[in-house]
Amino acid sequence: MKRRVPLKEPVGVAVETLLAHKLRSFLMLLGIILSVATLITVIALISGVNQYIANKVANLGSNAFTVMRFPIITEMEELVKATRRNKIITWDDYEALRDNLKLPQRIGAELWTNGKVRVGSVGVDSTSIRGVTASMGEIDPKDPPEGRYVTEADENSRAMVTMIGSELATKLFPNVDPIGREVDIDGRPFIVIGVAKPIGSVLGQSQDNFAYIPIETLIKIYGAYQGIWINVQTRGPEWMERTQDETRVLMRARRHLRPNETDNFGIVDSATLMDLWKQLTGVIATAMVGVVSVFLVIGGVVIMNVMLATVTERTREIGIRKALGASRGDILLQFLVESCFMSAIGGAIGVLVAYGLALLARSTTSIPMNVPIVAVLAAEFISALVGIFFGVYPARKAAMLQPIEALRTEI
Repeated sequence: MKRRVPLKEPVGVAVETLLAHKLRSFLMLLGIILSVATLITVIALISGVNQYIANKVANLGSNAFTVMRFPIITEMEELVKATRRNKIITWDDYEALRDNLKLPQRIGAELWTNGKVRVGSVGVDSTSIRGVTASMGEIDPKDPPEGRYVTEADENSRAMVTMIGSELATKLFPNVDPIGREVDIDGRPFIVIGVAKPIGSVLGQSQDNFAYIPIETLIKIYGAYQGIWINVQTRGPEWMERTQDETRVLMRARRHLRPNETDNFGIVDSATLMDLWKQLTGVIATAMVGVVSVFLVIGGVVIMNVMLATVTERTREIGIRKALGASRGDILLQFLVESCFMSAIGGAIGVLVAYGLALLARSTTSIPMNVPIVAVLAAEFISALVGIFFGVYPARKAAMLQPIEALRTEI
């Protein structure tokens, strides 16, 4: 009976070849290394940013959505039409939703502007001044671990109180408890009632430079000419669609829209924002597939050429193996395993390069990077497939050699 060639033998030969011809091996695997490193780096970037956007940008609160003037718009022509068509969201809209909607768990409103906050000679410019209703305390993810949120009493009395972000607390009150102390917001005195938990930054921009005040206080001082945002919290994820439908029906009725008319307001939730972001990253991923494919083809062609040269160098060895009883399948398997193994080694090096780039980017920049283990396994699998695909022709050529002609060959 003929004995099959054990896998460890061709793997050992592949390792010896790699070590004996280091420069040639590196050049042979360069295409695979570049393609896998590019693939993993792009996936790490997209995965990291997706998580980042979901947690820090698209997080509208627990099971919440927002009613605003505009929906998510991606075309300039549609934006121009919406600017002419859509009306601002008013305080009356908020009161109508608050008093008439039956499905939501709670409803809040908010209004944004920018201002300057000072304590004595220390000031912070471009601070986000956010007017909120008391109900936003249960919707907003920015819970205050120190002090408290704005209350209904603050709202009804238009109190001059504020809950500030951790960056403001650190800059304006170093080594001092800010609760109960006074800050000037655009020249008006406010009493600090709370300090929000640190949020961090979004793509290098701090999210802790803000001051929350009662929304009616903000409207009294700054007005509400740009409209407000209405935040609706549902009873759970399964209630999201029905609650949005109820909100849409009431808003359309308030604005006397006919059944065939387009909404002149927007309803946005976290899923909508994430879908938009994934569309953008999908375009990037599609473009990178082309780049990676080119690298893979180049790497595969190089592997095939090197394996053809290897077959030529080892023609006499092939002849001896066949004379001793090795079948065509044995020779085919030997060279396919060598090609697959070397390609997989290139993929492993590419993964290590990508890991290094991801760690470097994460430690030196604000770019979020996350390397999914699924992507690593997929990259290794693709690398091995490339080795097998481009190794078939050299392996078949080696397997088809006649023993006598191979033994006569002198290298």
